[in-house]
Amino acid sequence: MAHNKHARHATALETVSVTVPADALEAYEAALLTACGTVGLFHDEDTDTWQVEGVKGLGENEPELAAGLALAALVSGVVVPLGRAATQSEGWLARTQEAFPEQLVGRRFAVQGTHLERHVTPGRIALRLDAGVAFGSGEHGSTRGCLLALVAVAYRRPRRILDLGTGSGILAMAACRLLGRPVLGTDIDPWSVRVARENAVRNRLGAKARFLRADGWSAPAITRAAPYDLVFANILARPLCAMARDLARHLAPGGTVILAGLLDTQVRMVLAAHRRQGMRLEQKFAEGRWSTLVLRGRGS
Repeated sequence: MAHNKHARHATALETVSVTVPADALEAYEAALLTACGTVGLFHDEDTDTWQVEGVKGLGENEPELAAGLALAALVSGVVVPLGRAATQSEGWLARTQEAFPEQLVGRRFAVQGTHLERHVTPGRIALRLDAGVAFGSGEHGSTRGCLLALVAVAYRRPRRILDLGTGSGILAMAACRLLGRPVLGTDIDPWSVRVARENAVRNRLGAKARFLRADGWSAPAITRAAPYDLVFANILARPLCAMARDLARHLAPGGTVILAGLLDTQVRMVLAAHRRQGMRLEQKFAEGRWSTLVLRGRGS
């Protein structure tokens, strides 16, 4: 999986990296994103650890990097050494592409990088994404869990759909293609919004998938389109808890919520916050150590 916030650098680049257990992945990914334009995650199945690699301009953003790493160590309780190496942007991109073959998710979706030749996988909805930009390549357990959950709730035919924290736009696009409905996707990161729009064009979705920059539920464009029949929120555990009340306020009676971006150890905390707002758990999908929750709102 790769997350790219900015355009490619013309200056010399360096790769900074850490190797961490899954429990510390969230904290260290956030740490490197404070200083790096591009961050990639590579899983070592033999050791069950994650290599978190960030690419940045040589010598740039050192104070931000140091502060981010210190905070990650404090939050996760895991202290690891930082590796550094000179790198070429083409070499890092090639590794990212190599780590991103076609992803078959459940029985309905095939996620294809733009570095792969366009082709039809029989019986599946193909979603084409740039392998080097924005969170949501189809490889990460959170994204896969959300796609599986979408298929499971599709029979309800939700009409008003929101993808909060859209990243690459993959979930919004998947809902558009599977349900034939327009979807609003939002993200706090302007680069993700740009990437999601490009991906929507790449997947020939036209105006069906609309993407806006917004911080949580604060944007009028989000609140005006409420109440929602289906909300995706593939973010992080603590922001999910903080936004539970706003989510409940903008959910249609009996509406469906798909929550992700949380480790198994965080499920109880996230579920408790949403139960306090009258939501109940319907299903849970596990992909590795990552969990996806399907909740229903009041009136179901």
